[in-house]
Amino acid sequence: MTHLQPTPTPGSTPNRDSWPYVVLAETCARIGADASHARLIKFTNNAVFALPNSRLAVRIAGSSAVGQSARKIVDVARWLEAHDMPTVRLATRLAQPLDIDGHAVSIWELVPDTGRPPTGRDIGHILHRFHSLPDAPDDLPPWSTLSLIRSRLETTNVLTKDELAFLAETADAIAIDLEDVEYLLEPGPIHGDPFVGNLIPGPDGPILCDFDSTSFGPREWDLTPAAVGRLRFRYPLDYHGQLAESYGVDILTWTGFPVFRRLRELQLVCSVLPVLATNPGVREQWRHRFDTFRSGDLDARWTTYR
Repeated sequence: MTHLQPTPTPGSTPNRDSWPYVVLAETCARIGADASHARLIKFTNNAVFALPNSRLAVRIAGSSAVGQSARKIVDVARWLEAHDMPTVRLATRLAQPLDIDGHAVSIWELVPDTGRPPTGRDIGHILHRFHSLPDAPDDLPPWSTLSLIRSRLETTNVLTKDELAFLAETADAIAIDLEDVEYLLEPGPIHGDPFVGNLIPGPDGPILCDFDSTSFGPREWDLTPAAVGRLRFRYPLDYHGQLAESYGVDILTWTGFPVFRRLRELQLVCSVLPVLATNPGVREQWRHRFDTFRSGDLDARWTTYR
């Protein structure tokens, strides 16, 4: 599953003897794919490789916690394909996901990133379609962002006792605040993490990817990443403004947004905890996010993980 991300910087690129390349080699041997010109295109919670000679992308879960959603991701991808959504497609000749040395692995059709850069309007249009789809998978899980955050806190061994206590207490406070939120929209299937980095600039238009967070929950959550992106990241365009215009809702004016903003930022701080010890390329940015989040600095700017 390809992402619109730069090639990882040298500090975050694993060497050829590390687990991503070992698992990739075993995967290619099993499915008969050509790994000779494999290119690493993402390395955070998952390692994602493009195999141009085979026109495939290989997505390898970086931990057992991350890999737990692999079955759901496959089901969601097939559901979206059945409705002809502009989303990434599984390599259909394979039974998926694969288990390669304990890593959940999925194989996707490689989307050439030769199209125009995606915009917030693209996110808005795709979300509008996504939110109107019928026949969602029966086993689509309920929205559980807080539960996922807590599970990562329970299993992490990279935080100090003080850091862990702060994040756990923040999660508990957000859970209480969520009980009082008054929603604008009807709940239903949501993507869970729709931002411009999860759109591939395909030759026929932007293609949505990354279904790790897909669930049944508040549609407001799908509008939150772009809004928090405007406040936290230095994106070249106002993706939130474009999304609000095309979708028809400006989440920044919603009374529940401050709660959703804090939840989203907590998620962005905790998202790489499963791989923080093994992926040195994310540590500096993680520390900046944690420190500014903890201090309550709402104006601090973050950068994307590489």
